[in-house]
Amino acid sequence: MPQDDDEVIRKRQRERARLMAILLGVFVVLMFAITIAKMTVNR
Repeated sequence: MPQDDDEVIRKRQRERARLMAILLGVFVVLMFAITIAKMTVNR
């Protein structure tokens, strides 16, 4: 039984890590887009 519990925990950790990576990527793209937009407005 403990092996199954460890497997479930690892799966949840992988899913959480994947979600955090996606959210971080979206945040970076958003910051990049905002920076580009600000640069074009100030011209």
